[in-house]
Amino acid sequence: MRITDLLRENGIELCGKAANKQEAVEQMVALMGKTGCVSDLETYKKAVFRREEEGTTGIGEGVAIPHAKTGAVKTPGLAAMVLPNGVDYDSLDGEPAYLIFLIAAPDTEENIHLDVLGRLSVLLMDDDFRKNLIHAKSVREFLSLIDAAEAEKFDEPKEESPKPAGSYRVLAVTACPTGIAHTYMAAESLEKTAQEMGISIKVETDGSGGAKNVLTDGEIASCECIIVAADKNVPMARFNGRPVIVTKVANGINKARELLEEATSGRVPPYHTDEKNEASAYGGEQESFGRQIYKHLMNGVSHMLPFVIGGGILIALAFLFDSILAPNGDPNNFGMNSPLAAFLKTVGGIAFNFMLPILAGFIALSIGDRPALAVGFVGGAIAVAGGSGFLGALLAGFIAGYLIAGMRRLFDKLPASMEGLKPILLYPVFGILIMGAICTYLINPPVSALNLWMSNSLENMGQASGLLLGAVLAGMMAVDMGGPFNKAAYVFGTASLLDAAGNSVTSPVMAAVMIGGMVPPIAIALCTTFFKSRFTAKERQSGLTNYIMGLSFITEGAIPFAASDPLRVIPACAVGSAVAGGLSMLFGCALPAPHGGIFVFAVVENWPMYLLSLAIGVAIGCLLLAVLKKPLPAQG
Repeated sequence: MRITDLLRENGIELCGKAANKQEAVEQMVALMGKTGCVSDLETYKKAVFRREEEGTTGIGEGVAIPHAKTGAVKTPGLAAMVLPNGVDYDSLDGEPAYLIFLIAAPDTEENIHLDVLGRLSVLLMDDDFRKNLIHAKSVREFLSLIDAAEAEKFDEPKEESPKPAGSYRVLAVTACPTGIAHTYMAAESLEKTAQEMGISIKVETDGSGGAKNVLTDGEIASCECIIVAADKNVPMARFNGRPVIVTKVANGINKARELLEEATSGRVPPYHTDEKNEASAYGGEQESFGRQIYKHLMNGVSHMLPFVIGGGILIALAFLFDSILAPNGDPNNFGMNSPLAAFLKTVGGIAFNFMLPILAGFIALSIGDRPALAVGFVGGAIAVAGGSGFLGALLAGFIAGYLIAGMRRLFDKLPASMEGLKPILLYPVFGILIMGAICTYLINPPVSALNLWMSNSLENMGQASGLLLGAVLAGMMAVDMGGPFNKAAYVFGTASLLDAAGNSVTSPVMAAVMIGGMVPPIAIALCTTFFKSRFTAKERQSGLTNYIMGLSFITEGAIPFAASDPLRVIPACAVGSAVAGGLSMLFGCALPAPHGGIFVFAVVENWPMYLLSLAIGVAIGCLLLAVLKKPLPAQG
């Protein structure tokens, strides 16, 4: 259906005035009423405001497109208003809105409003088109401008060379460090938005179970552009010579439309694997050094997590079974006093001890490619053996990566006949030798001393300072629900599970971190249950899933709620998490496992008070969220 089929002359106002967003929407609804498309104007207005509660429809660039789909609409309709002086519409870019289109869709017409919304969004990306509409002298000129632009864009497509069957205009890859939530949320957002815009897309997800829906060579060769929305490194050599947008995974969730519009604009430069700065970040800017460091770190963390979680939970189970099967066993040999416990602790310990070499190896791989992997592994292992632990392995990973990157430039000057010797002889021999010397003489002595000081400080930490540390770390878990702050706190917690000698220990820090990550999803789920008027029907349904995710220590369950209402959801969850983490430290709770949620509570030291801390934090987060969120307008 064409835009001009829905937009009528009596539904257009070229000299609108509004003091605020509410007044602008009310005027738009009144305009819609003149078109005769709506049978119950009050019900329709409530539906429009209800949609605004879910998130602003001010798309930026001076444009807002409010819309509602309801049984109060008889036939699809469209109204438009130009506000020469603009109005504050809470737009995504913070700028006033000068041009507002209101869409009315009956609930019998499947996705008619999304079709119109997609067409409008595409047309309104053109600066000249927007300016011409705002300065139109008459309603008929306004309509003719839209008719001409729509005909040019949608009715008369440019001739294109035939594409092979199964090809796509846009391809995408999504990936986050843990591969649990952000990866698939970004994929879903890109797919849904592409469908709304009429763009064919295929999304490869690099999740915790490996890459799925993998892009083929033929698809890569025939597409217009590839979007890489990732917070860890993904295989990029296959995209050499193709237009590529590289951005963080959060933009895949929150800025899908902008990414797709840029991808289909024809302005994206080709990606080349031999460039120093291999890819452009979102918006055409080069990735900052800080973001590159973050991606390298997350590449190490994502590969480390299976060893940490698998090995850590097996060790926790060993403690649990030893307390049941050998209650009078040697306390100095706890976890090894019964055959089953000894087996679990041995296997878990072996897996867990791979943690730091894996971290260092894959950080190095992210920076220096395959030749750096062995050098990073060795550096991580030397860091463990030398007592520098997590910090030493972290430094070893980055040093190994940049060491190999430097050696590659140096060895480029060698004759071409020696090219085959580089990966099998030169890089491993010189790389491991230099890495060993750096770790042994430069990293291990100062870092091991620092680790010993930190360990002693934690042991001697007073009640007040322990409470503060627990509150800060737990609060960080709720600030960005799986983002950099969350990951930083979690990595700090897992590092505390190893002592200076590399042995696994029970950690009060890990207990505070885990409880901080459990609070947001459970608090939101509780709020959707007891304060239903604050949430839409879809949110209430999602709330039930959050009970399971929260109890399983999957903080990402809170992301959809935080994304739709960050100024209310994030502070409420962060306060609840901070209280829970502080109480956990205050009560002396400690945890030997890096994950597991409610399923490892049995091995938590002082678990009754740990459970109480969780309950208090959840209750505070729930009540604070209920106070901050306003009840939604009652449905008509």
